[in-house]
Amino acid sequence: MNLSVSSFDDLSARIAAVRDEHRERHPGGADGRQPVHTVYVPADRFSRSTPADFGAEALRLLNTHTPGAGSFGAAFGLDPEIAGLVRERVAAKLSAEPVEDVRIDFEDGYGVRPDAEEDAHVEQVVEAVAAAYQVKGLPHYWGVRVKSFADGGHERAMRTLDGFLTTLRDRLGRLPGGFTITFPKVVAAEHVALFAEYLDRLETALGLPSGILRFEVQIETPESILDGEGRIALRAIAAAAAGRLTAAHFGVFDYTAAIGLPPHEQRLDHPACDFARHAMQVAFAGTGVRLSDGSTNVVPRNDGPDEVNAAWAAHAAHVRHSLRHGFYQGWDLHPAHLPSRYAAVYAFHLDGVDDVIGRVRAWHEQAAGNPGVMDEPATIKALTARLRRAVDCGALDESVLPGS
Repeated sequence: MNLSVSSFDDLSARIAAVRDEHRERHPGGADGRQPVHTVYVPADRFSRSTPADFGAEALRLLNTHTPGAGSFGAAFGLDPEIAGLVRERVAAKLSAEPVEDVRIDFEDGYGVRPDAEEDAHVEQVVEAVAAAYQVKGLPHYWGVRVKSFADGGHERAMRTLDGFLTTLRDRLGRLPGGFTITFPKVVAAEHVALFAEYLDRLETALGLPSGILRFEVQIETPESILDGEGRIALRAIAAAAAGRLTAAHFGVFDYTAAIGLPPHEQRLDHPACDFARHAMQVAFAGTGVRLSDGSTNVVPRNDGPDEVNAAWAAHAAHVRHSLRHGFYQGWDLHPAHLPSRYAAVYAFHLDGVDDVIGRVRAWHEQAAGNPGVMDEPATIKALTARLRRAVDCGALDESVLPGS
């Protein structure tokens, strides 16, 4: 070639430096399985059998109120062509793995109590966790939520976590896998940095491997979206976690209350929540930080069909709203939420799945998946991720994946 510029080696080096810096900040999606939900249980109510108890009650409600494919499809608004298959797989899920992730709650679901009482519940929880672990009764993911640093609960939060991990170490001699800490009500990146520093000290004191204590933040305050200078705060929060951040969970009710929504509008599918969720998506895209939506506070007041079906309808609608917006995980607070969670998630994955499999297979075969359609690599990556999520949660069998 006849080049006008004698050398652009310096530009190439600078371009590579920018690329490397970008890759460090955006390493890609998180590895491994993402749970479809996190079940929150107040610490004083958690026992070794809590996950199994949730599943048994959820399965009882399913069989009582939707004994067949027709009633099941009607309850959850499903296409009759897939209602029977979805029901079969939901029932199997509730029997085998009803809870994918559980958080033992020492914050809002537990409340403020005297130190002696919370200390006693810490010991009680350790015994329950140890007993569940020994009989393989812990969910794939599990952990604790401590009190916030934002409202004066910091000393109690550190005392609870120290007591829990110290007692668990003495009881089991190890930290079972899948453990995560939930750090709520973030109002400043500095609090996140201080929590990360505390975890570093705790690991050293307990003789734990450096970096093993990972945590997720709850995005449930306006200050966690915009900082005091009017800048997006989310990336600074992630940076302050010093590599320990696994996920960001949206807190619906604290957030909507803080921005002034009236109680009857404090709901997961309010447009104000969409804004916060979309900010989270943009800020954390490609960083390896997983996203989770919040909870539905509608639960059946009794076992009557009207109450159960109303709770199911509200919860399933919220789960579908989350899925449409690219949030594949959410919070569940009651056994009745499990049938509607899995019904909505499984239907989402199974609806049109043959077309998805065909498009991915066609891509691998270097052919158009549908007449007039030639998918982009980014689309195929998203479709493949959808199939992987479907297999991970039990909606699909591994054998259906292209290339299996």
